[in-house]
Amino acid sequence: MKEENEEEEQKTEEEQKELAETVEEAEIEEIPEEEEIAEEAVEAEEEMPPPVEEEAKPPPREEKPEEEEIVEERIYTIPLSRAWIAPPNKRAPRAMRIMKSFVTKHMKLEARREEEEREEEPKRLVISNEVNEKIWRRGIEKPPRKIRVRAAKDKEGNVTVYLAEGD
Repeated sequence: MKEENEEEEQKTEEEQKELAETVEEAEIEEIPEEEEIAEEAVEAEEEMPPPVEEEAKPPPREEKPEEEEIVEERIYTIPLSRAWIAPPNKRAPRAMRIMKSFVTKHMKLEARREEEEREEEPKRLVISNEVNEKIWRRGIEKPPRKIRVRAAKDKEGNVTVYLAEGD
């Protein structure tokens, strides 16, 4: 039995060696073919006319995520306790107004507004759905007393408000 197993192992080893040799030979044969193809490609490039302007345009870029074009980013804890002074059915909308005015003031969104309106469109304040849902989670009558947010200003001057990480 042992002798038979040894003979089978020797046969398989010999077969593996033969396969390895044939693979090496095939690789050696392929190399000249690749060189010929490369030479043909060089000749073809020489014969081609110069590229047209349409082909010279760079491929269209994908839109960059907002995080790459962020100029300034800050984390704020916004006190919303003044919203509780209002009648119960007006507290959540007032909390939203308080948050907008706080971010506008602290991120300097209104600076030189008269001049910019003439030249460009005014800067915008965008509030993410997460922040909106956090304020409205317990309904119109019971907004949170304070909220932690991350305000990010992009290079165009627009400010986007996100919920701070961990909240």
